[in-house]
Amino acid sequence: MAVIKASLRARLSGLVGFLPSRQDWASMRRQPRRDLVAGLTVAVVALPLALGFGVASGLGAAAGLATAIVAGALAAVFGGSNLQVSGPTGAMTVVLVPIVHQFGPGGVLTVGLMAGIVLIALALARAGRFVRYVPAPVVEGFTVGIAAVIFLQQVPAALGVPTPHGEKVTAVAWQAVVDFVHHPQWTALALAAGVAVVMLAGARWKPGIPFSLLAVAAATIVTATADLDVARIGALPATLPAPSLGFLDPAAVPMLVTSALAVAALA
Repeated sequence: MAVIKASLRARLSGLVGFLPSRQDWASMRRQPRRDLVAGLTVAVVALPLALGFGVASGLGAAAGLATAIVAGALAAVFGGSNLQVSGPTGAMTVVLVPIVHQFGPGGVLTVGLMAGIVLIALALARAGRFVRYVPAPVVEGFTVGIAAVIFLQQVPAALGVPTPHGEKVTAVAWQAVVDFVHHPQWTALALAAGVAVVMLAGARWKPGIPFSLLAVAAATIVTATADLDVARIGALPATLPAPSLGFLDPAAVPMLVTSALAVAALA
């Protein structure tokens, strides 16, 4: 009995270690103004990313915005570093797009739930220490590959043409180029190119200024004032959705295990 109590006490102390300590709260009072400005800057930069990745995943801009808010708050409370920056990541969209097509939004939420359980188990097992043995070229190649896939996914939207059907991003991007040649949409292409130029040039000129948000805001104002004929994101929700397990379909769980492991590995 004493052994069991000692084991439970050790496990509880391990779980408490994931919560913010008194030292964490004390560090927040040292430079609150700087921390507030830093948090505001990260939020401003993450806003267009959240909207963009939500659209890229197939779930819509509202899903990206809600995910960034909830994930950012949870990462701030349970994160392992005072310097941690959390935000939407393009790597997940590559895995989530086929899940959305096959299982819908409920499938994505199921995958997220299972991946979260896997990550908690890995954290309790302290498996993160093995990541240091992953070769740097592997991470670099993975990042470049993800960037190429995301670029190809955005070709139809940048050209202002409907996204062709298909699972292979190269074929879909090429078909979008063909459709653009037959029915060019110069307004959408000019907006996309203008935003990209402002972001890249601004990052080299003044890295501390969120040119990504400024470029998106400027393009939005120009589109609204000139009444340009381009697709818009649409209305965004004013509140966050209430937590619910109504999305969970036990019959789909066995088919989504592989995707959940992939999402956990990426995370």
